[in-house]
Amino acid sequence: MAAMSSTFTPDARTVDAAQLAHLQTWTGRTETLTDSITAAPVSGLSATLDRDDAAPVPGTALAPLWHWLYFLPQVRHSGLGPDGHPARGGFLPPVPLPRRMWAGGRLRWEENNPLVVGDAVQRVSRIESVTHKAGRTGDLVFVLVKHEISNARGLALTEEHDIVYRAAPQPGDPVPPPTAADTGAPWQRTITPDDVLLFRYSALTFNGHRIHYDRQYVTQVEGYPGLIVHGPLIATLLVDLVRRHVPDARLKSFQFKAVRPTFDLHPFGLNGAPAADGKTVRLWGNDHEGFLTMQGSAALF
Repeated sequence: MAAMSSTFTPDARTVDAAQLAHLQTWTGRTETLTDSITAAPVSGLSATLDRDDAAPVPGTALAPLWHWLYFLPQVRHSGLGPDGHPARGGFLPPVPLPRRMWAGGRLRWEENNPLVVGDAVQRVSRIESVTHKAGRTGDLVFVLVKHEISNARGLALTEEHDIVYRAAPQPGDPVPPPTAADTGAPWQRTITPDDVLLFRYSALTFNGHRIHYDRQYVTQVEGYPGLIVHGPLIATLLVDLVRRHVPDARLKSFQFKAVRPTFDLHPFGLNGAPAADGKTVRLWGNDHEGFLTMQGSAALF
């Protein structure tokens, strides 16, 4: 494993050609993890999402996106970086830009092989690409990771995970114009986030990223106005919206993209618009000002 270069500073705003070439040597690296689909995290997330589900037992199907409760990054405390994430390097490349976000993803489930409570599972992850883009407020580095999750019966789920790294904000940085979210969706739900919701989801996913629970850090170091609602939590709530309206729905695929941060300072909206044939659902989130925060779509078997 290549060591982190001494030129990688935690407050960088740019990535030069030599640094990018170094980061791109991570392309093709793989990591294999094993886990067991146990019942306790399922019960915990059900309570966190305010669902009235039956207690999970061996054979209970895992709801879509709830696999994020497993294969957790249980790094020793001494191995954490200043943002609460595992220190840079290791499986993921040591991108020097300080702000790290889950930008989106694409998932595909195997119809005849759902993950269920009691499964012994394996996840093989591969870094597909490391790319660079010059943004208006500094450089952006995108890391694409592909996960394949299998149980004893074979492949169950394929996921592409988009990670984006950004420079720290500076006074005078231009603010990207927001996009107005569509209104009048057939399916709507309002979520009022608070510290407890964000804490419980962070705990369930063993996510130490301080932007979700440390108000002093997120406002004074990363420059945000409040605690950030986890992108995966919003994605999970969007899929949960489908489940609430079509309880027997089984997802074939789901894709989502984070558009704008959601903070814990105000309620936010979840929206769904099913197609006429009932086979696809357009999904999106909006903030209290009516701006688009996440967009996605789900296809059903």
